[in-house]
Amino acid sequence: MQSYDFDVVILGGGPAGLSAGIYASRGAVSTALIDISMMGGQPSNYLELENYPGFPIVGGYDLMEKFEEHADKFGVQKFPMQEIESIDLKSEPKIIKTKEAEFRAKSVILACGAQPMKLGVAGEKEFVGRGVSYCAVCDGAFYKGKVVAVVGGGNAAVEEAMYLTKFADKVYVIHRRNELRADKIVQERAFKNEKIEFIWDSVVKEIKGDDLVHTAVLENVKTKEVSNLPVNGVFPYIGMVPNVEYISGQIEQDAGGFILTDETMKTSIEGVYAVGDIRKTPLRQVITAASDGAVGAVYAVKYLETLKESEVTV
Repeated sequence: MQSYDFDVVILGGGPAGLSAGIYASRGAVSTALIDISMMGGQPSNYLELENYPGFPIVGGYDLMEKFEEHADKFGVQKFPMQEIESIDLKSEPKIIKTKEAEFRAKSVILACGAQPMKLGVAGEKEFVGRGVSYCAVCDGAFYKGKVVAVVGGGNAAVEEAMYLTKFADKVYVIHRRNELRADKIVQERAFKNEKIEFIWDSVVKEIKGDDLVHTAVLENVKTKEVSNLPVNGVFPYIGMVPNVEYISGQIEQDAGGFILTDETMKTSIEGVYAVGDIRKTPLRQVITAASDGAVGAVYAVKYLETLKESEVTV
């Protein structure tokens, strides 16, 4: 197994991780960026973004490609497609083991992001890839001329519902409340879209099908009435859960598992910083992730400087 030593190891290659890589490398410290897949993170799957400053409309993949090129310019060493086996944040140095290598770091920046929350209902797991999807951009084209349901009421749910109208003949938006949480401008667009129909005060209780999905079983949360909604696909967008599989138990987290930090992105462990969607934050957007990455990296570099100073005094 190959071994590497770095001043800073960043876990996650999305906007938070790439931003952290840029700022850490500019701080003249050796920097590695590790990801379980390719660089770019979730935004790489977004058809387009229209709220990233300087880019009125930009493809998610195109924007992340620019992030990666910027990181390359400053010499960030990238290690994509690494299958994590263990992470020890309390040891000195901190140790990250993958199936391919062992990474030792004086400081670690956690930028592992979050993933869509599951509905947790019968049929959901069984029909993933056969009618259940968590990525409209990835799978929307499979539903040309069909009927689909999006579950949720936030920006992601409503925006993905509008995207799906490019293919599907009908898109239901199922929300447990009687009003959306999405931004007003997003709501207005959706309400004007003739292909979208809203089902209020309802939750999905079960997803049924044979080889493919054909029914979403709904329950009205107020009347408790149960009904069958014929659909060819179900797209849940009900929230996010942090990717903390190898981190939990070592670090301070909130009830939802999100990592707690101070304003410098410092965690409860000395030399460990958390940035982007993995930490407790009031807003999860590309711009806030990039901002977190910059702050976390700057203070990781400051931390490394204090280590050097202590070595000199000793």
